[in-house]
Amino acid sequence: MELKLERHPLNPLLAPVPEHLWENKYVFNCAVVHDGELFHLLYRAQGADMVSRIGYAVSTDGVRFNRFEKPVFSPENKDELYGVEDPRITKLDGRYYMLYTAYSPKGPRVALASTKNFITWERYGIVIKDEINNKDAALFPEKINGKYVMLHRFEPDIWLAFSNDLVNWYDYVSIAQPRKGYWDNLKIGAGAPPIKTPYGWLLLYHGVEDAPRPIYRLGFILLEPNDPTKVLKRSEEPILEPEEEWEVFGGVPNVVFSDAMVEYKGKYYVYYGAADNYIALATIDVEKVLEWCAKV
Repeated sequence: MELKLERHPLNPLLAPVPEHLWENKYVFNCAVVHDGELFHLLYRAQGADMVSRIGYAVSTDGVRFNRFEKPVFSPENKDELYGVEDPRITKLDGRYYMLYTAYSPKGPRVALASTKNFITWERYGIVIKDEINNKDAALFPEKINGKYVMLHRFEPDIWLAFSNDLVNWYDYVSIAQPRKGYWDNLKIGAGAPPIKTPYGWLLLYHGVEDAPRPIYRLGFILLEPNDPTKVLKRSEEPILEPEEEWEVFGGVPNVVFSDAMVEYKGKYYVYYGAADNYIALATIDVEKVLEWCAKV
């Protein structure tokens, strides 16, 4: 069986705000968590200076969001000279940890910050310290075999790293690669932080097709519960691909790109950036996904 996400009828949920200089060109790629009462959304935005900053919005239903007028997380040092990008949020030990891409003349690198209120932040700096391009980082929501585990991307593969303290990471290992002849034949990267299921870790990921204008689509990977270096299953066909006009045309055409998947009322809510212009929502029944997971 192949799975397909269903777009929400109110899409797109968030668009640029003309009167806000920091987000008047693009809003996209967001992290979302649900605390039991509220949905908290952190999103990447760009304005006239094309520097990425992170805005904040809150919702009671996961669809209608109220936004702050100013960013809650902005570049602060030379490692973030070109911006802070593509946040992914995981709750660990009573705090919300945000992995994000710090972009500078050295290229994109993985950095970490944490918060309890989404307004004030503690920064930990670059945590994957190799001087080569790295991004698409997400934390597992619990330790595995006594270690913190991070997904990240040394192009073109999805990698894991392990840590005792969330700051110093080691044992980098590639766990999934592009597939020749498939929709994800150019490069792949982790999407949302993985969700634990009875069958293993469910990872939303993006795959890119090598085309004259590369096409970004979404799929699922199922990882072994006690050894996430092992892939149990992977989407044969994409679960979401650019089809709407605002997904096909935009700042970066032919893109659906997600950093967030939340389980809510029997559904997975997948929040995604569309052509780097908008933020949108697509959903799927949890029961359908678990049925797919069970058929390994």
